[in-house]
Amino acid sequence: MNEPIRIGALYPGKIQPGISTAGKRPGNSDTSSTVEFKDVLQSKLLHFSNHAVKRLEQRGIELKPEQIQKIESAIEHAAAKGAKDSLILLQDMALIVNVSNRTVVTAMDGSSMKDNVFTQIDSAVIISS
Repeated sequence: MNEPIRIGALYPGKIQPGISTAGKRPGNSDTSSTVEFKDVLQSKLLHFSNHAVKRLEQRGIELKPEQIQKIESAIEHAAAKGAKDSLILLQDMALIVNVSNRTVVTAMDGSSMKDNVFTQIDSAVIISS
């Protein structure tokens, strides 16, 4: 009990002045895998590829907010079933969607759908009006 305490016995490594180690725990660093709000938001939003945007413009397809909500709901249903790439049929339009990225890959209207074969999809979701 009466042994003198030597500097370095309590802190064997060098400590620089002005750096506080209080409140830090091993394995609890600032670079830990915290989920940021923007990442959560991006994972919930519907995205459109450049190709899909061009097709929507070329074919004069305008999506209303309620249609977008129906598409988002269809993506949720497809994801719940384990789908990866889905064909979503909504009224007189068809959308190919990458479910995991929540990205519309391409879009076509009713006249473009006729006599067409859809490939590289693993599911189809038909949205009733």
